[in-house]
This record gives sequence, structure tokens and C-alpha cells, in this order.
Amino acid sequence: MTRNPLKRENFFEEEGQARNDGLIHNTIMNNTNVSLKEKVGYGFGDMASSMFWKIFGMYSLFFYTDVFGITAAAAGTMFLVARVWDSFFDLFVGIAADRTKSKWGRYRPYLLWFAIPFAVMGVITFFVPDFGSTGKLVYAYITYSLMMIVYSIINVPYASLLGVMSSNPTERNTLSSYRMAFAFIGSFITFMLLQPLVDGYAKAFDAGHVTQAADSVSTAPIAWTLGVATIGIICAVLFFLCFSWTRERVQPVNENEDTSVKQDLKNLFHNAPWWILVGTGLAALLFNAVRDGVAIYYFRDYVQVSYRMAFTGWDTTTIYFLVGQAANLVGVMCAPAISAKYGKKKTYMIAMLIAAVLSSIFFFIPNKLEWILLLQILISLCAGYVLPLLWSMFADIVDDQELKTNRRASGLIFSSSSMSQKLGWALGAALTGWVLFWFKYNPEVAQQASETLLGERLMISLFPAVCCLIAFAGMMFYPLSDKRVKEIAEELEKKRNN
Repeated sequence: MTRNPLKRENFFEEEGQARNDGLIHNTIMNNTNVSLKEKVGYGFGDMASSMFWKIFGMYSLFFYTDVFGITAAAAGTMFLVARVWDSFFDLFVGIAADRTKSKWGRYRPYLLWFAIPFAVMGVITFFVPDFGSTGKLVYAYITYSLMMIVYSIINVPYASLLGVMSSNPTERNTLSSYRMAFAFIGSFITFMLLQPLVDGYAKAFDAGHVTQAADSVSTAPIAWTLGVATIGIICAVLFFLCFSWTRERVQPVNENEDTSVKQDLKNLFHNAPWWILVGTGLAALLFNAVRDGVAIYYFRDYVQVSYRMAFTGWDTTTIYFLVGQAANLVGVMCAPAISAKYGKKKTYMIAMLIAAVLSSIFFFIPNKLEWILLLQILISLCAGYVLPLLWSMFADIVDDQELKTNRRASGLIFSSSSMSQKLGWALGAALTGWVLFWFKYNPEVAQQASETLLGERLMISLFPAVCCLIAFAGMMFYPLSDKRVKEIAEELEKKRNN
């Protein structure tokens, strides 16, 4: 059995209880510090995930309607079906990861085993076969579903690492911020590279599909396949580095206990803070998914600013995404300091409330690029504050449940966070496709109808505002304050050292 690195021989024999409490607190705060290299390595994991996830979140609907060749409604339904069942598959991945035993730990091995399948499935998903309409739809369902499965198998164990790299709540908050910072860096890189890559490959291999418009990306099928393949190679390398540079430290209180899946699920479903966090996280991710999914249509159909940046070839949509990611990154970097001062719960609620107000204003601003980018910066700052707090709160819930049940189920609980993420994006992508279809979107025409433009404007402003208000209201009932989280960590450390 691996020795608990936090445990010391005769820890309680020569000191009074007050002294013990102080040493336990110092053990939590000092002996589980994570090196800068390891923090960066942990960040690389979400950098890889985010590079692919942003392609699916921002570009997949456009790919399926304008490149692959299926309707917006069919694509939206596929997103919902594939991601909803896969979201619950995440729970089984978490259960399996909690019970994995290897020389590398419980969760790290999955980064090694599935880095290459992750990249390969992305390429297969963005390949356009020479099939009829029915064959294409079947191919889309199969490949998209398999991609989501592979994403779960590598991302759920990765997320669970946060709960075992350190038992220090402050250190976890920092790790979560590193994770989200690198996630936004990964997204930023995707937005910088994907459109120029697709346009460049189109010119080299399929000049007939090179776009003539300044505000739209190429629709050449081979260009999309090669563009995603290029990014997939980068993702695989980042996962290998994450595996190599990270370590698992925190051991369960009852490490040798014969765990029961049924009992773990029962504990989870009776965990009130978990339900609240899943619900608020779902609303926050739905807010992002709807805004991001409709953006490429909004700029091409409504804004219609014909502009490409010199040297890079970025159009207005890409610039919009890049500005948003930069603002997200600033928000992530500021989140630890702000949450340390005001608390995670209060910071989350304030950020969601401000985002709701700003998203509502977005609907009424003039159709001018400077106004759009200004609101994008402010809204994305708020989103940047929220996302690292969510992941850190799930780590707190792992500790809370272990204290109550003597069972540590990091993989299961973190898989639920992945589940809420996927459900949010699934519902967001499905709603985007359905609403576009409802408002008569037609990829065959150059100028969309006025009702279509109204639908696109609603999806980038008022619909996300409603999601923010739901997240704000849900967080009002979250019971784990920062003070309570620190108490839980100290009580668990006492149990580990007994």
C-alpha cells in the first residue's frame, strides 16, 4: 500500500490537542503545496480539452449545416441525443476511475492511454464522407457520439486529479485557476489557428471552396479535416505532458475499504450541495453555449462587417472570439484574489448577476463592431470569474461527502461536473439549432429573413441573460461557505493522521 505522504509517526503522542490542531492546519497549508511545473502541467490537460471543446462549441453547428450538409434542426437534435446519454456515461467513467489501480495512480493513466484516440476521433468526426443524406446523418451520429465518449474517458479522470493533487483548499483554488487559465489559452490558440488553417488548406487542396466573403470561413471539407488534425496533434502532446508533470498525493481516509458503486451513487444523490452546484453549473454553461454557438451566424447574417485582419486572415467572428477569450483569461487570473476576499459563493453570484444585465443590454446596442466587442469583453470577464470557482467547489464537495460518509469518490463527483458541462453544451447546441430552424434559417441563401436575424440576436443576448439569472438564483441556496470548507479540510486531516 502506498504510504500517505501527509501521515507522520506518533503525530499525537507528545502534543496537546490545541497544538495538534495547529500542526494539522499547517500540514494542510504547507505540506501539500504544488510546484509551478506541476500547476502548469495540470493546466496543459484542460488546454488540450478546451482546444477541441471550443471547436465543438463554436464551430460544429456551422460545420454540420454549411460543410457537412445536414439541417440545423437535425444537427441540434443530434447534439442533444449524443451529449445527453454521454453525460450520464460520465458517471460510469468516474466510478471506473475511482477504482483504477496502477503505478501511476487512479486518474493519471487515462491521460496516457487516451491522448492519441482523442486526437484521432476528432479528425474522424470532422471528415465528410461521400454518402447520401441518410448515410451522412448516421455517420454524424456515430462519430460525434464516439468523440464524446473518448472525451469523457480522458476528461473525467483529468478533472478528478484536482481532488488528489492537494488537500489544501487554497491550493486547489489556485490549481483550478491554472486549469481555467490554460483552458482559455487553449481556446485562444484554437481561435487563432482554426480559421487560418481551414482557409489555408482550402487554398492548397480545394480552391473551389475558398470563401469569397471577408466575414466567413471556408467550407472546403478536406480543409476542415486537416485543420482539426493539426490541432489534434497539439492536444495529444499536451495530454502527455500533463500525465508526465502531475502527481497524485491525497489518499482516502479508508483507502482499503471495499467500495460499493450502489453506496457511492446513493451518497451522491443525497448530496444537496452537489445538486445545487450541478444545476447552477448547467445554467452557467448553457449561457456560454448559446452565445458561442450562434456567434458565427450572428456576425455573418446580422453584423455583416466585411473585415479581415492583415497577415492573420482573422474575420470579425474570430476577432470576437479572441477578444472574449482574452477577457475570460483576465477573469480567471483575478478569480482567486477576488474569491479570497469575498468568498466563492458571493463572487459567483455577483458575476452571474452582472453578466445577466450586460447580456440584456447586448440586445439593444447599435449594430456597430465597437459596441459588440465592448460588451463581449465585459460579459467574458464575468464568465472568467465563474468557471474556476465551479471546479474548485466540486473539490470542496468531495471533501464534504468524505467527511460525512467516510467514502472518497473524487472521480464520481468530478464526473458529475463534466456531466453538467456536457448537458449545458448539449442543450445550448440543441437550442441553437432548433431556434435557428424555428426562425427559418436557410444556409442556401445569402441574406437571411428578418425573423431569422431576430432569432440570432435573441440567442446572443436575452436567452443567455435568463440562464445567468437561473445560475444566480440557484447559488443562493449553496450551503458550503469558505469557512465551512476550511473546517472540513482540517477535520479530514485529523482523521488521516489518526
